[in-house]
Amino acid sequence: MKNNPDPRFSKAREYAFLLLKFRQRSEREICERLKRKKFEEPVIKETIRWLKEKKFIGDALFARAWIDSRLSKTYGPRRLILELRKRGVASDIIRAELENALTGYCEEEVVRDLASQKYGRLKGIEPYKAKSRVQAYLLRRGFSPDVIIEVVNQL
Repeated sequence: MKNNPDPRFSKAREYAFLLLKFRQRSEREICERLKRKKFEEPVIKETIRWLKEKKFIGDALFARAWIDSRLSKTYGPRRLILELRKRGVASDIIRAELENALTGYCEEEVVRDLASQKYGRLKGIEPYKAKSRVQAYLLRRGFSPDVIIEVVNQL
């Protein structure tokens, strides 16, 4: 796409940059959005190739940014894996980036903090219901069922 005067390529590139302006995106997300805008397949492939070549997109880069963002919002590893798969990131990239991000991460501590906060908001509810709600909340956030059960039973 070196100085390609074809306006289709420049329009596709502009649209991709517009998408990337808001947040980092996976290759598949960019591809799907370009398809939705009715760009032709060769134009999409060339745009993706150009973006990758210039290092504007890359699934490893996207996965790293996504994981950092979601961990800061206290989501669990299981949810991160599902979200990244949904966005088209390969399993080996997910595994590698999660491994890097989770060094020094203690899931049990995070679950304990979230569970005690949630219990604090459920004052006055019968214990069985409160326990059930806390467990469901933590499962939705993507934490391991084993860790959840262990922590909730301790509390």
